[in-house]
Amino acid sequence: MSSSTSTISFCSHPKIFLRLHSLGPRGVGFRGSSLDYRANDGAVVPVTHRRGGFRLRNFVLKATLRSDGSSRRPAASRRVYRESQIESSSLVAPVKQLASTVLPAGVFVVVTFVLWKLVERLMVPKSEKSSTSSPVKNKWSFGAGINLFPDLTAKIDREAKLKLNDFAKELRTFRSVDMTARNFGDEGLFFLAESLGYNQTVEEVNFSANGITAEGIKAFDGVLQSNIVLKTLDLSGNPIGDDGVKTLCDLLVNNSSIQTLRLNSTDLGDEGAKAVAEMLKKNSSLRVLELNNNMIDYSGFTSLGGALLENNTIRNIHLIGNYGGALGANALAKGLEGNKSLRELHLNGNSIGDEGVRALISGLSSRKGKLALLDIGNNSITAKGAFHVAEFIKRTKSLVLLNLYMNDIGDEGAEKIADALKQNRTIKTLDLVRSHGSLWTALFCGVYLQGGNNIHGEGISKVAQALKDNDAITTLEISYNPIGPEGAEALSEVLKFHGNVTNLKLGWCKIGPKGAELIAETLKYNTTISVLDLRGNGLRDEGATCLARSLKVVNEALTSLDLGFNEIRDPGAFAIAQALKANEDIAVTSLNLSNNFLTKFGQSALTDARDHVHEMCEKEVSISY
Repeated sequence: MSSSTSTISFCSHPKIFLRLHSLGPRGVGFRGSSLDYRANDGAVVPVTHRRGGFRLRNFVLKATLRSDGSSRRPAASRRVYRESQIESSSLVAPVKQLASTVLPAGVFVVVTFVLWKLVERLMVPKSEKSSTSSPVKNKWSFGAGINLFPDLTAKIDREAKLKLNDFAKELRTFRSVDMTARNFGDEGLFFLAESLGYNQTVEEVNFSANGITAEGIKAFDGVLQSNIVLKTLDLSGNPIGDDGVKTLCDLLVNNSSIQTLRLNSTDLGDEGAKAVAEMLKKNSSLRVLELNNNMIDYSGFTSLGGALLENNTIRNIHLIGNYGGALGANALAKGLEGNKSLRELHLNGNSIGDEGVRALISGLSSRKGKLALLDIGNNSITAKGAFHVAEFIKRTKSLVLLNLYMNDIGDEGAEKIADALKQNRTIKTLDLVRSHGSLWTALFCGVYLQGGNNIHGEGISKVAQALKDNDAITTLEISYNPIGPEGAEALSEVLKFHGNVTNLKLGWCKIGPKGAELIAETLKYNTTISVLDLRGNGLRDEGATCLARSLKVVNEALTSLDLGFNEIRDPGAFAIAQALKANEDIAVTSLNLSNNFLTKFGQSALTDARDHVHEMCEKEVSISY
């Protein structure tokens, strides 16, 4: 049996020539090359490279067969193949190098473009949607800067509104509501207005320091007409300005419930003061008006002085820390002459000087009304001005408290005041120390000679002599005047057996250990002094030991002893501790030794003495280190 075989030879297939001719001259490079591909033994290989664009010029199909049916490969064909291989290899390297540089840059550009388009598609439609779907609303802000974070803003808003709801409940429940420094602003005030308007319980509301402006004052429109029980309204520390004050005064003209209005530190100027003055001419319910720490000048004082001529219900006017000057005091004095209702006048810190005092005292001396409190501290008053004050002290039959704190009356002025006190039996408190700000201090009968009046031993000696003739004075405060040991000696000699002083305050008077010894001697005989303040006198251990000896011997009146800032160390603390233990009749319940140089040993001794007193006498002694 015969078999036939079939043989397929790849060499017998026709050769295919694919030529791409360039449009330009021959060159080297990827972009400007053209390739001539040949099919050689079943493989397609590049033959030539040319610069320029590519165009298919011809497609040649050749078949070369041997006579015996097999293919043949001429030598020229093999030579062309070898040359093409060499030329191809020489071009591959530059092409790869260029590709390694161009391709990454291209990839980066493409990726960046895609990402930018993606972000644009994600963000732009959302902002357009939010801007068109709902209008922008004003949000009530509880804190600065929170609008930068909408989610946080929403949370804060919720919390703030909950707090406002609590405030609203307080307005409906309590008689006195303090909302100081809650920063609820104008919108918060509008939120609370409804509760305040229809509430018939709350009598006193404090809205001070809440960022309320002139716009927010409009919230009171209708509120003050419907609420007939609110008596005190405090808007201090809010930048309402003249416009806000004008709006408020328009609402208060016919109000019959508000008795106390506080507008301290509200950026109020002359225009605002004029609005207040016009309101005072028509309002008959307001009793207390506070306009402290504003910018009221001579013009505003003139307006207020004119209002006093027509108003017969106002009792207290506070104008502390303004810019009245001598002219403002003079204008106010003219109004005081025809006013009978005013009981307290606070003019601290207006730089009225001696001339202003002269004009003011002249107006007060001519009026028929009974002034109980006059505050003219911190007004650059010297001994010359003190002369006019002393004359007023001699004549007045109603003045209870006179404040001359932070002036410069000196020893000469103190002597004039002391001589006047010998003839006066109505003044309970002569305050040359600091402004207490209200008539409640008149409950303390006393002479205050503290702070900035430059009184020495000579001046305080005159005051001490006045105590022999005036037994109405129960408080004597001379702090911050350099009276020294000489002044302490003058006081000691008088207070041993004269006067009715219960509060003796000699802080920062430079009396030293010698002065402490003299005061300690006074305590052995005096039976009225219950409060003794000796802070900042450099007493050291010697002075503390002298005081301890007096406490150890006898003490039935002294209940409060203040020895702070006196450079006392452990030995002084030990002496005082022994005195507390030794005296069974000790009356001290408050002892201040703060800002001294005590170690744990001195503190332990005092603590042990405190416990001993409690065990033996069942008395509580408060000791401050």
